[in-house]
Amino acid sequence: MSIPVVTVGQTREDLVGGLERLHGPVTVVRRCAELPELLAACQSGLARAAVVADGSEALTASLVDRLGAVGVAIIALTDSAEEAGRLRKIGVASALTGVQSAELSDRIADAVEQLTGAPARAAAMSSLADTGAALHPVAAEPEPDPGGPGPGRIIAVWGPAGSPGRTTLAANMAAELAADGEQVLLIDADSYGASVAAVLGLLDESAALAQACRLADQGALDADALRRLAVPVATTAGTFTVLTGITRADRWTELRAPALALVLERARQIADVVVVDTGFCLEADEELSFDTMAPRRNGATLRALEVADTVFAVGAADPVGVPRLVKGLAELENAVPQASPMVVMNKVRSSSVGRGPERQLRDAWERYGPASELQAFLPYDIAAADAALLAGSLLLESSPESALRRSIRQLVCAPVQQKAKSSVFSSTAGRRAKD
Repeated sequence: MSIPVVTVGQTREDLVGGLERLHGPVTVVRRCAELPELLAACQSGLARAAVVADGSEALTASLVDRLGAVGVAIIALTDSAEEAGRLRKIGVASALTGVQSAELSDRIADAVEQLTGAPARAAAMSSLADTGAALHPVAAEPEPDPGGPGPGRIIAVWGPAGSPGRTTLAANMAAELAADGEQVLLIDADSYGASVAAVLGLLDESAALAQACRLADQGALDADALRRLAVPVATTAGTFTVLTGITRADRWTELRAPALALVLERARQIADVVVVDTGFCLEADEELSFDTMAPRRNGATLRALEVADTVFAVGAADPVGVPRLVKGLAELENAVPQASPMVVMNKVRSSSVGRGPERQLRDAWERYGPASELQAFLPYDIAAADAALLAGSLLLESSPESALRRSIRQLVCAPVQQKAKSSVFSSTAGRRAKD
């Protein structure tokens, strides 16, 4: 099986000539003068692997993800252990600049096999003609990245257009879980209308999630860096941390899907539960309009839903909100087939759906709704919601005995925990925004 390769940069050894002398499946089809030329060659379908002999500092997680999407594996040459560690974090295999041709051929075949699942390495080994080079000892594989996925679980809160209550549910979920002693990280990944900071009364203008994504894209985000970026929020019953969202919708390009995936991976390490407030839009077709490596407008929402362990789909209980939710769930199934959403009806009231609103909603859902059954009904407790919003607090502080607070707690907490901590004294805790 042939493995066409493109290269960029010069090395001490003639690696290209060495690869050609092996007469194996690894064949250099183009030597590029600079990285943009290499990227263009990869995008054209010319190669299955790319060797970056110098300039690996320009490689990012987003770039690696896009090349992986077109079936191109990347191998970078570096003598720096620090740079090799950074490359490993963003998914790039590396080797020393003085690597032997046979060893480099093996690394290329391994990288292609890992990307595609095809047994490329076996083909490379069986076709080596330079037996002297082939017998050169292969360097040990790098140690596994200690920053791999942790045990924390991810909860994504999604809902269609029309303000069904995604942020209210996500923020109060985080507070209730923190009240039960969980280490919770709340992430505002809504690229259209991030509002977690405003709901919590924070004055943070720094868009911590954008900073985290920037570090992750460069392979520089570790657990300690993520902890420093997260803003602590203290309530009367517990403390959780927040990664605030982008301050303007036109900054959506800062929330690239590959970088956000790395942020969520690190978030699992520092929190028992990660609650992600996502955007409403699931459209992914815009990437088909580009021949370049353009980011996806809704990539952050789609990636958060893809990696989430639990997805809550929130809809407004009224004649406008219910049809939107039904259509949105169909879009969710197409966009993220692996998601099994827990459907939540919010703002439930008789004035919008008639007497016995829960029964009315269940009957209508069974008749017209999708296969996902309704899991919970959150009452339209406008007084409690407004009191919390006005004070920049949470329901467990401003209205601990409200019907809305009890319903959210019942949704996210175990029955034993609900009984043990069903009442919390009302008091608005201070907020601290990160400088």
